[in-house]
Amino acid sequence: MSWRCEGIRWADGAPALVWRRGRERRTSALGYGRELGFRASGSRECAGARGHECPLRAEIPARGTGGRCAECARLERAHSVAADTLADDPRTYRVYLAWFGPGLVKVGITAEARGSARLLEQGAVTFGWLGRGPLMAARRTEELLRRALGVPDRIPYARKRAVRAGLPERAARTAEILRLYGAAVDLEGWPPTLERIAFEAVDHAGAFGLDGLPPATGVVERLADGGQVAGRLLAAAGPDLHLATGGGDGRPEVLVLDTRLMTGWALGAPQATARLTGSAGGTGGTGSAVTVPVTPLGPPPGDGVQEGLF
Repeated sequence: MSWRCEGIRWADGAPALVWRRGRERRTSALGYGRELGFRASGSRECAGARGHECPLRAEIPARGTGGRCAECARLERAHSVAADTLADDPRTYRVYLAWFGPGLVKVGITAEARGSARLLEQGAVTFGWLGRGPLMAARRTEELLRRALGVPDRIPYARKRAVRAGLPERAARTAEILRLYGAAVDLEGWPPTLERIAFEAVDHAGAFGLDGLPPATGVVERLADGGQVAGRLLAAAGPDLHLATGGGDGRPEVLVLDTRLMTGWALGAPQATARLTGSAGGTGGTGSAVTVPVTPLGPPPGDGVQEGLF
């Protein structure tokens, strides 16, 4: 039985790839500046649900980021806070504001016991806590902020990854969060059971390796049997890896690989030499080959201004 990838996990502020083989689990630490490469083989298998293997070991499409068949996805969502299926959850929750780039701020909630793990998983560059309390109070506060301040509860990863290079200084990031924090705590209608938390910005640029990050030139569309990805790891944010690979003119291409696309694949060592294929073009050198479809990444969408709910 092959080891299959389960994507990325953030633990103690650092990224690692997770692998499973039957009931066994292991992790591989990811280090910035180090070479990273793999070659996919066979077909992509459902990741299962709630820590259990898929009973059908169902094959799933290569393009999806969910990593589960329809039945396992239904079971996973049935125990999801995001799906509002756990209204009686007794745990304490926290409400937060997360900053991903100029004009890209969202509101969300996470279990207090998870600390900042949820923010690392989402790729939040800077964040600040707003309040803490029971789940439904946190939910009502989240909805209050969405309606009153026009702050969304989700931002597409395409927008997040398009603005990671060349971010403003930490002070500017903090200032944008602080302005929204001030507006949020002044709102009427906070549930009485939600305790406000004094403002303190937490910055993840260092944990993600974003300082000096060059703009990405392409995004991996999907993996395929025999396809490989290899390059030097520059940064990781949320599920995304930023890799420097061989460019056709001698300059490196910077490709983004969403590790959710790796979930369910059996991955082995890459071949040392192969042509760089896909729309990025060019050839890769030893240890820097990409032979999966790549979509060019253009300028950041929009003008960096928050556009309400999306």
